[in-house]
Amino acid sequence: MSLQLRFFLCLCFVCSASVYGQDSDIQNTIDVIIEQRYSSFDSLQKYTSSFKRDSLAIASFVEKSKNAGYTYGNAFGENLLGIYLRDHSYYDEALEHHDSALKLANELNDVELKVSVLNMTGVVYRRIDAVSSALDKHNAALALAESQSKKSRALLKGIAISQNSIGNIYLLLRDYDDAEKFFKMAINSEANLTSDLGLAINYGNLGITYEERKQYDKALENYKKSLEYNNKINNDLGRVICNNSIGQVYLKQGKSSKALSLINEVLPKAEKIGDKFYIALTYINLGWAYSELGNHQLGEEYLMKGKDIADENDHKQFLSMAYMHLSQLKEQQGNYQEALAYQRSSQEVQEEYLNQANQKYVTNLIYKYDSEQKKNTIELLKRNNQIAQIELSQSKKNNIFILLLSLLLLIILFILYRQMRLKNAKQRLNAEQKLMRSQMNPHFIFNALLSIRIYLQNSNVEDAMRYLNQFAKLIRSILTSSLEKEITLQEELDTMQLYVNIENIRFCNEIQYAVHIDERVDLKAIKIPSLILQPFIENALWHGLQPKEGEKLLTLDVALKNDEFVTITITDNGIGRKKTMEVASEKVNTQKKSIGINLTLRRLQNFSKNLRNTYALRFIDLYDEQEYPAGTQVLIDLPIK
Repeated sequence: MSLQLRFFLCLCFVCSASVYGQDSDIQNTIDVIIEQRYSSFDSLQKYTSSFKRDSLAIASFVEKSKNAGYTYGNAFGENLLGIYLRDHSYYDEALEHHDSALKLANELNDVELKVSVLNMTGVVYRRIDAVSSALDKHNAALALAESQSKKSRALLKGIAISQNSIGNIYLLLRDYDDAEKFFKMAINSEANLTSDLGLAINYGNLGITYEERKQYDKALENYKKSLEYNNKINNDLGRVICNNSIGQVYLKQGKSSKALSLINEVLPKAEKIGDKFYIALTYINLGWAYSELGNHQLGEEYLMKGKDIADENDHKQFLSMAYMHLSQLKEQQGNYQEALAYQRSSQEVQEEYLNQANQKYVTNLIYKYDSEQKKNTIELLKRNNQIAQIELSQSKKNNIFILLLSLLLLIILFILYRQMRLKNAKQRLNAEQKLMRSQMNPHFIFNALLSIRIYLQNSNVEDAMRYLNQFAKLIRSILTSSLEKEITLQEELDTMQLYVNIENIRFCNEIQYAVHIDERVDLKAIKIPSLILQPFIENALWHGLQPKEGEKLLTLDVALKNDEFVTITITDNGIGRKKTMEVASEKVNTQKKSIGINLTLRRLQNFSKNLRNTYALRFIDLYDEQEYPAGTQVLIDLPIK
């Protein structure tokens, strides 16, 4: 803790009544709150709004609540103080006060307080790029709020904040699809709460996802929506954020004069607010604008100011950004040695915070994967036990019915029936368990993570980030689908796309994968067994395409055969089945392919057993004009329920 902050906090806690008497209205409000001992989050939110940005008043409220034994007020005040310190970049001190608030909230067992404190703690961790810790806090807040059968406005607000914060974490990890999804969820939540501030924040964040994708028109549309809401509530901080964002888009569009005019108006507002996070950003954007307009002196001056503030407050994102623009400025001046040095500094800082973030993210992901595996095993055992109980009950009913007809016939039929059912149930269970083990292959997971690690070691951060996000989505999809007997064809195709993307890493992205959908097919209406296509695609990749030289093509076609069947065709231009068998005969464990296919056939049999129609599976060997092997085609006719 800095000497300045120590003095400030001491002053807060020991100030006399004469000091606090500077604003008697606020002190009277504090005294009324403590006297009434409000225990509602919304009530305290309302009555503390007049001094939530007044550090002395907050400190006074905390001290008076503590002395009066008003635990709820003490916890609420500690949380407020943490928010104030965060907004002034005292992150370690902010975490201390949030921690104190959480302990008090746990003592009270107050869900609303706990959700708020967890979310605010997560925001601090996100500011310092502690991704795993931030994600844990926001997920905990979201789960706690959603677990309540009756949700107060405070809890609904907590859900919206969690959704927004998780979106921001995915944004940091450059997973723009998931970021967009959570921001849109948060917008719906805030709209239901009619919260203009919440809508302002989330439209601004949504704009960032489009800006990062270089969809600048969409980005500006959302930034301007955010600005409208900020103007509506007269929110200066929101205006600073929005105008910085709009200015950045203008700069990327080559509208430097327009950007400079806008950001110049932002600077005094940012300095007045005092949030160093946005002061640093504003200085950097000003320096960028001046550089683009050829005023290198002012450009360097503002960029250096932004760099220093970012460095002092450990804002690595902005520090990397400042170095990058300084590099560009020096290049414009023809000073290539300094340009190179700044470029290296930018890359080093970027790799540092991205690698740290992703390392924590991967660790968190693997932990959650192991937990989910254990959870899935327990769930499967429970489900099997329920099935066994149902079957036993049905058998008893059949026994009574048949006994009335013929005792002898009952004995014969019951024995045969029971043996058949037990055998089929065992086969189904073994098939599903074996399939799950094969598709949750630890070797596949290890190899995927190893490939991502190689990208990171080679400083290929962009590719590592992209494949890490793909891998996380695949694991999540497999865990979800493995709990379902059937999933939609759309979900299956999405999972297969992720699977191919990950496997393609080891092929050095040589595989060209394409999916063609018959417009008559409703992918969301058709149900199929989960993960049924994976063994066929795996065989095409590793037995057909992996040994092939030259262009490697893999296509998946979905067509409506008639009103009763949909045909899925998997085609590769690999070495063909005959050559594949020759290669496989020279290797150990050559039965892996047939085992995987046999397990899939059993699942398809179980799937269609109670349907009017059954499945059909065909393998076609492809040949070119010279009758040389030109790949393999797998056609699967699946009945439509």
